[in-house]
Amino acid sequence: MSSLSDRERLKALLQRHSVLRGHFVLASGKTSDVYVDCRLTTLRGEAMPFIGRVILDRIRARGWRPQAVGGLTMGADPVACAAAHVSQATPTPVDAFVVRKAGKGHGRKRSIEGLAEIRGVRCVVLDDVCTTGGSTVQAIRRAREAGMDVLGACCMVDREQGALEALAAVGCELESVFTMAELLAD
Repeated sequence: MSSLSDRERLKALLQRHSVLRGHFVLASGKTSDVYVDCRLTTLRGEAMPFIGRVILDRIRARGWRPQAVGGLTMGADPVACAAAHVSQATPTPVDAFVVRKAGKGHGRKRSIEGLAEIRGVRCVVLDDVCTTGGSTVQAIRRAREAGMDVLGACCMVDREQGALEALAAVGCELESVFTMAELLAD
């Protein structure tokens, strides 16, 4: 489906637009002199085809056959939409879904949006950046509570600071497109 050039082009876009240097406090509470703001890339129109193809390749390489992809809003949203869009031209299309950070207090009171039916849906949970894995674990738990069958998780960038282990602790494998070390190389 995608060639090495898709991944390399995506890496170049992430390096150019999303790798920021300074003093940052991460969602995990840890501090870092490097911050990866994937949204500066994932929301760029030129990046979306690469994101979609590379994410789908990673998912399929694992042997996962989801019906839907999504994760905790907002980091996962553009990644899931790119993958769902690109998948429509393949024999195995997927839909995107969004996991709310807090359950909706009105209407249907759902924590997962975008799918008419949720129970029994095979899914892969996505994230843009995984540090300790807290946001991804939260999305996995919400998806499971809603009755979804979580096949695994996939992120754009693994900062390699515990996410792999955190997901393993909840019985979920993590696939990443890039590690932080790989993204900072060159």
